[in-house]
Amino acid sequence: MIVAEGVHKRFGATYALSGLDLTVPEGMVYGLLGPNGAGKSTTVRILATLTRPDKGRVVVAGHDVVREPHLVRTKIGLAGQHAALDEGLTGRENLRIFGRLFRLGAARARARADELLEQFDLAHAADRLVKTYSGGMRRRLDLISSLIVPPRVLFLDEPTTGLDPRSRNEIWTAVRQLVGEGTTVLLTTQYLDEADQLAEHIAVIDHGRVIASGSPRELKARIGGRLDVVLEEAGELSRATTVLKPLAGTEAEADVDTERKLLSLPVNTDEVTLPDVVRQLDQAGVKPVDVGLRQPTLDEVFLSLTGKPTVHPEAVPQHREEVTQ
Repeated sequence: MIVAEGVHKRFGATYALSGLDLTVPEGMVYGLLGPNGAGKSTTVRILATLTRPDKGRVVVAGHDVVREPHLVRTKIGLAGQHAALDEGLTGRENLRIFGRLFRLGAARARARADELLEQFDLAHAADRLVKTYSGGMRRRLDLISSLIVPPRVLFLDEPTTGLDPRSRNEIWTAVRQLVGEGTTVLLTTQYLDEADQLAEHIAVIDHGRVIASGSPRELKARIGGRLDVVLEEAGELSRATTVLKPLAGTEAEADVDTERKLLSLPVNTDEVTLPDVVRQLDQAGVKPVDVGLRQPTLDEVFLSLTGKPTVHPEAVPQHREEVTQ
């Protein structure tokens, strides 16, 4: 559905893209992640025919973005970080205007506006001025304005930035609905939990090129999980390290915090189980207070790949076991 090969783009002395390669299959949410200035928005602008690449080949929905931009535009929708709405008009009036701009007849524009308002649960607010809408309602209205002519490809450039959790969930529901109906979605976001929730495949971009790609599970597997063990006595940390280090491999480094009586080891969470860990400690006479297997988060993957933390880190332990003596 989307193919980009060797794409370069420079603005003055700044290289926004430096040989970007990207392949997005049809009918999925494809996440594009990267630190600020990595080239995400430039990529979206090129794919949406708003900016021409300096070099490289880009095809969207079967059409070349340089040679056939007019045909690409008939197949795509775009919703950015800022709603492109007239706040002095009602939601229904905004959608009807978008319909006429897309060259729909007056009757068809009215019908399509009503259809989308009902489909995305905004019919109850259709005749209210947009300036009275909540942030989530405005973003949803902006999203459906890009669907007046059903797109084969929808570009969402940080669509939930600044929204509260409830409003973000409303957008997520709308995106899932679109994909269920066959739309291909390219999503850029600064919220890695959002990519984890929505994207089937993710590409991490840095310095204008893709540095890693895969499903969220595949990307997490690249750095592995961690085994965290809290002991009853700090003096047992050395013995616990000796007992458990084989689980992590000979080259793995154990993190030991004597103040917290904590031992942390990198492990493959698909191969290591909590009962095995507890049994090995028990056989060695080591008394754990708490044992936990923690899956890596996309934030940790992001930091590992780019060396930069995300704006909204959310690291949450996935499995935990209290040990009672």
